[in-house]
Amino acid sequence: MHYDLCLPWYWEYDIDFVRFVETDCGKQGLTFWQITPDNLLESITALYKGEHSFNTLLDRSQGDDRFLPINNWAKEYHKRRVNPPELSKWSEDKATMHLELISAGIHTPHTILLPPFLEQPALSNLDLTPLGDHFVIKPSNEGASAGVILGASSLDQILRARMEFPHEKYLVQATVTPRTIQGRPAWFRVFFAAGETYPCWWHPLTHVFASVTSSEENKYDLTPLHEITRRIASICRLDWFTTEIALTHEEFVVVDYVNDQIDTRIQSKAVDGAPDEVIRNVAGRLVRLVKENQ
Repeated sequence: MHYDLCLPWYWEYDIDFVRFVETDCGKQGLTFWQITPDNLLESITALYKGEHSFNTLLDRSQGDDRFLPINNWAKEYHKRRVNPPELSKWSEDKATMHLELISAGIHTPHTILLPPFLEQPALSNLDLTPLGDHFVIKPSNEGASAGVILGASSLDQILRARMEFPHEKYLVQATVTPRTIQGRPAWFRVFFAAGETYPCWWHPLTHVFASVTSSEENKYDLTPLHEITRRIASICRLDWFTTEIALTHEEFVVVDYVNDQIDTRIQSKAVDGAPDEVIRNVAGRLVRLVKENQ
């Protein structure tokens, strides 16, 4: 059996995203193969025996090595892989992306890049003055806010933080203060999917989303969110990801560069989930990518 799209997944909260993808595949006349822990062994066996195959891989196994043979097969047979792991690994390195973005003229927080603790255990002559009184410390390769310290204020905090993930580079960044618009911080999480952008208000403390409406874009001059995100897409070359952008009193600043381990929970099921329509639209765009790859 040959499928147009293969989607491996295991996270229970992906179920609505998977349902959206399945519905859109039906509308587009595409065959859809779900692989979960329940059918994983049988599926991999069928794949490697030549009994099953697919054109495009949309992998939501999120680092579970049991699913890795599926990606390996897709790579070996030159199948279309949405967000190939090797590209994801490169683009999720915050230190690398920081340099790429500033080279492209995209505004980022003032940042000091530090080598891994194991590479350079002692730091000297570190001038923190440009960062202001409080700053953010973050490891280069961790996601979901792991290891991130907000409101740091001392060199000692930096030195100790580097020991938590001693193999990783660290970023020490000036705290970005967004302007306030209609009583809420001008902080946004923008979804990118196959050329389309979906900007959302995103509260940095509560993590609650709200879609940015067309009227809000026009009224508050928020249209640059689309162009900035597309420029990031041209640099990272991923098919889908999110980015965080704040609007200060002076400019738009990209504060969290590229995240491709996207939380697909929907707002109707979780308070801090993304708007249902955004996840539905993202699924639709990815399915159209599969359609183009037929």
